[in-house]
Amino acid sequence: MNFRKGGKSRAEPEINLIPFIDVLLVILIFLMVSTTYSRFTELQINLPTADANAAQQRPNEIQIGVDSHGNYKINQRPVAHIDVADLAENMKKAVADFSSSPNQSEPIVVINADGSATHQSVIDVLEAARIAGLSKITFAAQNHGQ
Repeated sequence: MNFRKGGKSRAEPEINLIPFIDVLLVILIFLMVSTTYSRFTELQINLPTADANAAQQRPNEIQIGVDSHGNYKINQRPVAHIDVADLAENMKKAVADFSSSPNQSEPIVVINADGSATHQSVIDVLEAARIAGLSKITFAAQNHGQ
């Protein structure tokens, strides 16, 4: 029994996907245009500074200085650096200087690297400390006032 006038059958409803696709494309274009890409080569990095006061009592420390040209100093003495193994030998000699002191604890390696020193020269110091068997390593930072 069909109670509709004229005997017309009702059309099945369907979803039109074309406006949906158009909206998604507009959102995609908006996201592509508004996204910013940062380049890692353009990062401006400042070396850290410290506000803390200097320690009153200094334990056994091996001060290693690295300048901007890749020259090294161990306890204020210039070191002829050819490779990492030579630097490790010089560190072992500096440790031997501490062995005569009554405090027999492992010395702390303090790396004082120049702000424009290459990363490779600092990594060489870390590798030489590992070869020399020194595991206590820290980095020095400058105060704000300097």
